[in-house]
Amino acid sequence: MTTLVEGMATPSITVFPNRKVNQINRNIYSGFTEHMGRCIYGGIYDPSNPNKDLVDSQGFRKDVIDALRPLDVPVFRYPGGNFCATYHWRDGIGPRDQRPARPELAWDNVESNHFGTDEFMAWCKELNAEPYLCLNFGTGTLDEAMAWVEYCNGTRDTHYANLRRKNGHQEPYMVKYWALGNEVWGDWQVNQMAQEAYAERAHQWAKALKLLDPSIQLILCGKEGATTWDYYTLKHCLRPSGLSELGEQRVPLIDMHSIHLYTASDDHYENVTAPLAAERSIEVCSGLIDLAIHENNIPPQQKRPTICFDEWNVWLPTRAVGSKGAEETYTLSDALAVGVWLNVLVRKSKDVGMANIAQSVNVISPLMTTKDGIIKQTTWWPYELFCKFMKGHQVAVHVECEQYTGPTKPEWVKAVKDTPWLDVSATVDDEGWVGVCVVNIHAENDMKTSFEGIRRSKVEVYTVTGASLEVTNMKGKEEVGVEQSTWEPKGDDPSFLFPRSSITMLRWRTS
Repeated sequence: MTTLVEGMATPSITVFPNRKVNQINRNIYSGFTEHMGRCIYGGIYDPSNPNKDLVDSQGFRKDVIDALRPLDVPVFRYPGGNFCATYHWRDGIGPRDQRPARPELAWDNVESNHFGTDEFMAWCKELNAEPYLCLNFGTGTLDEAMAWVEYCNGTRDTHYANLRRKNGHQEPYMVKYWALGNEVWGDWQVNQMAQEAYAERAHQWAKALKLLDPSIQLILCGKEGATTWDYYTLKHCLRPSGLSELGEQRVPLIDMHSIHLYTASDDHYENVTAPLAAERSIEVCSGLIDLAIHENNIPPQQKRPTICFDEWNVWLPTRAVGSKGAEETYTLSDALAVGVWLNVLVRKSKDVGMANIAQSVNVISPLMTTKDGIIKQTTWWPYELFCKFMKGHQVAVHVECEQYTGPTKPEWVKAVKDTPWLDVSATVDDEGWVGVCVVNIHAENDMKTSFEGIRRSKVEVYTVTGASLEVTNMKGKEEVGVEQSTWEPKGDDPSFLFPRSSITMLRWRTS
């Protein structure tokens, strides 16, 4: 191992386990499955696989379910993504041999519709996860959207509720989360819309959908969080709710505001500092929500919307082309970037009601399938550690560390965010387990760090690192995994050595 550069100040981390900052919504560890590449067909659904030991009676990949189930992923978004702009949900229900194949415009494919609403609900049930459906704001209509809500959630003697029953699903699915379109601001979208047109349409759809089912949560289509689109749509749609006839409690039309961001660079330091752009986007977007609430005179008793970061990941489209399946090969550097991404989501968990890694299988994913099994990419391991351990409440943590001062991507990141060599977040769960995740982004230097606020007992240590920043798990050998060990802090000023290019999770009980 290398050592610190001579003259570099010793970093310090101080954790305050009793200073709870905010509760963490576990939905920040949610997933995303889109009809894109091999995410659905050959990913979560693979009935034609000749190896029948890999596929259950419903056609689902058992190895994918076995990998995801221990992570307790709370929510999966479906069916897109860009795909949903031309998706008509009725094509994907009923007998498979009667389902129409359709041209698929987002990813230049043919959609068989062999996997649809009922199959997705069954898959979510296998994982004890909630479904999150994205409405077609491209070629879809309000009637079609209302019919989908009725099909999924209807309990009365109505047409689409009865159609669900006819298809063999007596009980309603009670889908809570519904998105009002996806990236409709983008010029790659079918029926791209201006902010004024979208905001008015979203407001009108929201009124109708909440009248049909007041229990659902609606997600507004934002952009990157810090744009005029985000401000305009929030200002227009966050109005005092007029649905007082539903009882004493007013029902807000908009529950969350969606933002998307992907980060990546072939340069390591640009790669691992880029997720800090997402942190700034959350901060600005939260301010825009407050501004819309203030300017629209929203009463304080009306629930404040949160941010739904429902597409995030490390993705370089020139390296993994979307129309060709977007199958990234992730390196150790990418794993560190994902570690920083997850730290950001914990640090900003007061404002984030949901976040969805895009995507959950095969497509820019930490989990890959082959005809014979699965591969857990380098980025799987930080995701697994956070899903399992970083929960409960965010707690205060103070970091003193020298910073990276080179170029960032985007360039403005270093002007508005600190870029310490050690990126840190901390939590405490309901059972008294403290979790601290430290990402040492330095490519060459270990960081011997003074550590305060830790209980003097055995500490569980989980380390993710590798022989070089370029190693991957896609060449027949797992170069990056999790190494588990223990640490016994000693002395009045215990110190811990965080290896170069590593993610380290420390866990201990408060009592």
